[in-house]
Amino acid sequence: MVNYQKFQLDNGLRVIVHEDETTPMAVVNVLYDVGSRDEQAHKTGFAHLFEHLMFRGSVNVPDYDGALHMAGGECNAFTSSDMTNYYDHLPASNLETAFWLESDRMLSLNFNEAFLKAEKGVVCEEFKEHYINQPYGDAWHQLRDLSYQQHPYKWPVIGKELAHIEQVELKEVKDFFFRYYRPNNAILTVAGGVKADEVLEKAKKWFGDIAPSDLAARQISPEPKQEAFRKKTVEADVPVDALYMCFHICKRLDPEFYTVDLLSDLLASGNSSRLTQSLVKEKQLFSTLNATHSGSFDNGSLFVYGKLAPNVKIETAEAAIWEELERLKTEVVGERELEKVINKVASSIAFSDINIGNRAFYLAYFDLLGMVDAINNEMEKYIHITTDQLQTVAQSIFRKENCSTLYYLKKR
Repeated sequence: MVNYQKFQLDNGLRVIVHEDETTPMAVVNVLYDVGSRDEQAHKTGFAHLFEHLMFRGSVNVPDYDGALHMAGGECNAFTSSDMTNYYDHLPASNLETAFWLESDRMLSLNFNEAFLKAEKGVVCEEFKEHYINQPYGDAWHQLRDLSYQQHPYKWPVIGKELAHIEQVELKEVKDFFFRYYRPNNAILTVAGGVKADEVLEKAKKWFGDIAPSDLAARQISPEPKQEAFRKKTVEADVPVDALYMCFHICKRLDPEFYTVDLLSDLLASGNSSRLTQSLVKEKQLFSTLNATHSGSFDNGSLFVYGKLAPNVKIETAEAAIWEELERLKTEVVGERELEKVINKVASSIAFSDINIGNRAFYLAYFDLLGMVDAINNEMEKYIHITTDQLQTVAQSIFRKENCSTLYYLKKR
């Protein structure tokens, strides 16, 4: 059980506190309700760029990392399609240092041309290293563009094109910041050896005077239902052929999400999962094969992807995957197999809860979804899933007209 207390400041900042007397450490987590889905198609990569810019410090504290390290802390961040999350680990006795740093960059981030140029350079090099010059690096760009026609999930978090990052101007950066990086668009979570009343007092002291933004409701057009099979073939200088398949699924808040999550685990979670056992070990069609889902706040995707074994035709490999998917649709999953995959989920959740950093993040994450209590009761949603539900959801997802397939072939 993860205990917590929740407050809201007058400027809209949500504050969640998790007290844990067993540790002398604390985690300060600041989640901003902004991700790459909040970008425009002709100006992408902003949310990820801000992940870098926020560590450039504020007007008053030019060296964010250095100040935190002096207090015995460390920090990091990540950006997704749906959110941007920053977190600091430090001794609870130095908690106020993190409040000072986080509030100051929320209040007055250090905007200047030199810093923007430097971070644009860093992000552009990251783009080139991981997406342009890396074998299979653009595969997810290609697959997203194929499977989404209009929703912002059409482009990856780092951006749709390198030019979008290269051409961003300081005014655009400032506008993005003052629209989304405001207290009424953030959740502050503090977990560890802290007291809720003290955290609330410090939150009011350091964040209470920061003005909120006039944040308009999101205007994101839903992705139209896919009505026909899509396929694309790419040839590149890669060592082996690879296959990527994308199926549209429900949004994270849909009750069906938990069944989808179990289906992806049944397919490719561990050495005894169906795809690994059948197509990697027994038939040796693939050297690696995975299944995962996006868990997106809007209607998301389930991916099946892998690299082929030598001398295997990609059409043969693709047909073998469809055969396994048809099994899920036509044959009821055994109770023992379902129990096994539910136990894996339970183990994963329990292991995650051990870390106070995870507790801090998931309190903010679930609160952003409007279901903060899920941190303590989400496992119940998995326990009650039946074999019939698995079959029904498999039948609705694994349809040819709901699939986009990318052949990523080695140049002959």
